[in-house]
Amino acid sequence: MAASANKPISLPSPSPGYGEQRMDRLSLTFSALADPTRRAILARLSSGPASVNELAAPFSMSLPAVSKHLKVLERAQLIARGKEAQWRPCAIKAAPLKEATDWMEQYRQFWEARFDRLDEYLKELQAQEKPARATAASSSKKHGKRK
Repeated sequence: MAASANKPISLPSPSPGYGEQRMDRLSLTFSALADPTRRAILARLSSGPASVNELAAPFSMSLPAVSKHLKVLERAQLIARGKEAQWRPCAIKAAPLKEATDWMEQYRQFWEARFDRLDEYLKELQAQEKPARATAASSSKKHGKRK
């Protein structure tokens, strides 16, 4: 292996203050994002605030069912529900999504480094294999052997 491939790679260490509260929030975020209906609701809210009726329109489910999805998103702090007269608009909150993205980014960097090391190792193996094949091919020609 190349010299750079011998360097150990470790997962990022938690930052100071990293603890249960952040993990709970991450767990809530990922749990909320696990449902395709909630992801669709967030996608709609990314273009601006909407009422429950507007959010429910594309789905073949009852308003109470959509409200349950909104409660999950609200508990995960992925949306905020306002109050304007009779209208209760929902709006997306980006902070939990940013935290989830930052958390995943640490692991993306880790796996990219691992794949880079694997790529270096495979290239090294291929380079070692070429001379061996050339030697085997020339030796069979000398002895009149065919493949």
